[in-house]
Amino acid sequence: MTEGLRVCRKCLLRGETEAEYFRKLENYIARLDEDVRVEQEIYESRLEKCGQCINLTNGMCRLCGCYVELRAALKVRKCPDMDRKW
Repeated sequence: MTEGLRVCRKCLLRGETEAEYFRKLENYIARLDEDVRVEQEIYESRLEKCGQCINLTNGMCRLCGCYVELRAALKVRKCPDMDRKW
C-alpha cells in the first residue's frame, strides 16, 4: 500500500451486501461493554444530530469516514466537524 493513501474500509467488504454489513455493525454495537458505550438516550440524540448533518452519506461521515452508528455509540468519540454537533 502506498504510504499516506487512505483506503475506504467500506470497499473492503468483499462478498457482503450492505445490509449484511450494517446488521453486523448493529450486533457489534449492541455487544459493546457498558464502560465504553454511551447511554441509549445519548446515542439516539447523537444519531438524530448526525441524521440532520450535510456530511452524512450512506451511514458514513464524509469528514472522517466512520460509520456514524459506531462513532455515536462510543464514549471516547466526538463529532469530527469543526463546529461539533455533539
